[in-house]
Amino acid sequence: MPTGGGKSITFQVPALAKDGLCLVISPLIALMKDQVEHLRELGIKAAAVYTGMTRDEVIVALENCIFGNYKFLYVSPERLGSELFQAKVRRMKVSFICVDEAHCISQWGYDFRPSYLEIVRIRELLPSCPVLALTATATPAVVEDIQRVLRFAKPCVKQMSFERSNITYSVRPMLQTCEAELLNLLDDYEGCAIVYTRSRRSTFELAQWLSSQGISATHYHAGLTSKERSQRQAAWQAGEVRVMVATNAFGMGIDKPDVRLVVHTDVPDSPEAYFQEAGRAGRDGQPAMAVLLYNNHSVGLLRRRVEDTYPPVEYVQQVYEDLCYFLQMAIGDGEGVTRQFDIMRFCVNFKHFPVRAYSAITLLDRAGYIEWRDAEDSHSRIMMSCTRDELYTYSFSPQAERVLWQLLRTYTGIFSEYAYINEDMLADGLKMRVQDLNECLIELSRKHVIHFIPRSDIPAITFTQRRLERNEIVLPPAIYTDRKTQLAKRVETMIEYLTTSECHSRFLLRYFGEDKAQPCERCESCRDAAGGSGKSILDDKEAAQQLRLSIISYLREHGPTPLHSFHIRGVDNRVTMDMVHLMILNEELYYKDGLPIIAIRT
Repeated sequence: MPTGGGKSITFQVPALAKDGLCLVISPLIALMKDQVEHLRELGIKAAAVYTGMTRDEVIVALENCIFGNYKFLYVSPERLGSELFQAKVRRMKVSFICVDEAHCISQWGYDFRPSYLEIVRIRELLPSCPVLALTATATPAVVEDIQRVLRFAKPCVKQMSFERSNITYSVRPMLQTCEAELLNLLDDYEGCAIVYTRSRRSTFELAQWLSSQGISATHYHAGLTSKERSQRQAAWQAGEVRVMVATNAFGMGIDKPDVRLVVHTDVPDSPEAYFQEAGRAGRDGQPAMAVLLYNNHSVGLLRRRVEDTYPPVEYVQQVYEDLCYFLQMAIGDGEGVTRQFDIMRFCVNFKHFPVRAYSAITLLDRAGYIEWRDAEDSHSRIMMSCTRDELYTYSFSPQAERVLWQLLRTYTGIFSEYAYINEDMLADGLKMRVQDLNECLIELSRKHVIHFIPRSDIPAITFTQRRLERNEIVLPPAIYTDRKTQLAKRVETMIEYLTTSECHSRFLLRYFGEDKAQPCERCESCRDAAGGSGKSILDDKEAAQQLRLSIISYLREHGPTPLHSFHIRGVDNRVTMDMVHLMILNEELYYKDGLPIIAIRT
C-alpha cells in the first residue's frame, strides 16, 4: 500500500477482532512508541520492547503480554533473537504476526537491515501463526523476495495502486542557487514542508538561512541527540515550525497529514527512497507538491555514490590490513577483542578518504570479519558495586543522593547486571542539568557505590575472528557484487527519471510494476507532451494574477463546480488546472465534501 494508504488499519482492526495478541515487528523505536501511545489513548492495551529498556522493564512488558490480555506487542527485529524473548513468546497467545517495513527483508531492499533476514525464525517458534508483511515501496522482485524469505507456502499478495493522484511530481533544474530555488518554492506553496538534503552540515546551513529570511525552520539528522531529535520533530508536527530540513534519517513513521511540499535538493540513490520520501506529502488527500532539484553535477555525483558505497575489493582488503595495524592486531590474534576506533584519525594516518573508508568498514562488518559500533549506538551503563545494606554506610552530597535513589527506582536490576541509561531522560526527571547529573554519577563511582561506564564519543571495533591475511578477506556476492549491481541499476533509473519525457508519476508507478498508469497531466513532461512550453503559470506573475481573479469570479457566479466541467474561456485547460491546484494548496479553494468539486474557501 502507498505511504499514507492506511497500512496500520490492516493489522490493528483484525487484531482487535481476534482472540490473543498481535506481534508487530517494526524497525523504529519512535514509531513503536507513537503507535503504542496512540493505542493506549484509545483504551487498547499495547506494549513495546526495544533497545535501551532495562531487563526488568523488558520482563514486566513481556509478562504483561502473557497474563494481561494485551492486544499488541511491538518489537524490533533484533529483539527476536534474544533467549529471554523466545522463552516468553512461547507462552503468549499470539493471533498473528505483522512485519512492518517489510522491504527491509529483501536483500535487494534499499534500506538494508540484516536482522530482518532472521525474522523467519519467529515462524519456527509460532508455526501456526499467519504472517502479514506490509510495505509502501516494493518492486515486483522485492515482493517475490519477501515471500521467499518469510517462507510463504504460496504466492499471496494484496496490492493497492501506488498512485498518489493528489501529488504532483516535479523535476526542476536549478537555474539559481539552492537557497533561491527553495525560497521561491516556499513562497509559491504555502503550508508545512520537508526539505531533504544529503549532508548533515547542509541541514543546519539551509535551516539557518531560511530562518534568516523569515521562514520558521529547524534541522534534523542522526547526529543529534535523541532529545534534540524528539523536540524538533514535535515542534514541526505541532505546526510551531513550518519547514523541517533533514537528511533521510527523518520521516519513516511520521504521521503528519498536512505536508504540502517535499523538496529534494540532492538526488536520492533509488526510486524506492525518493518515492517513500516524496510520499510524505499530502497524506490528507489534498493537493501537494514533490519537487526534485538537480544541476549539472547531479548525474556525476549519483554514479560516484556507487563506487563510494561499494569500493573495489582490493581497497576493502587494504582497509582491513590498515585497521589491523592501526589497532595493533597481530596475525592469528584478535578474536573477541574490542578496541576504540577513531575513524578520522585512522583516515589521516593511512591517507584514506572518509566516505570510502566508512563504506569499506561497513562491508567488513556485514561480511562478519568485524563488528563496528558507531558512537551513535553507544550508551552509558551502570551497575551497583555494593549491596543494598552497604548503601546506608555511605554519605553523599544531596544531589548525588537524589541521583542514586532515582537510579534505584528506575533500574531495578542494577544490583546483578549492567543497565543502559539515558542521561537526558534521567536529568529531565530530576530537573537538573545533564552536566550536573554526570558529576553525580562520577562521584558515586569514585566512592565505589556504582560502576559507571560513560558513553564513548569514539566508535569501537570488535574482531569477530582472528586476524587474517589481506588476501583471505572475501566479500560474498550477496553483500557485495549483487548489491553493487542492484544499486547501479537503481542509480541509472534515477538518472533516467531526471531526463525522461514520460509523465513523472507514470514513470515511478511503472518502476513499481504498474504498467497501465495514466499520465498525471500536471508535471513538466505532461505539459511538454501536450504542446505546452513546460513553464509554470507562475513564470508570468501578471498573467497568473489575472487567471486567479478569473477563477474566483467564475466560482462566485456559478458556485461549486465539478473539475471535469470547469473551464475559463480563452485559457488552456491544463494551465487553468495548474492554477486551481496552486489555489487549493494556498487554501483559497477547496474540494467540497472531499469530492472533485471546487469551491471558494470563505
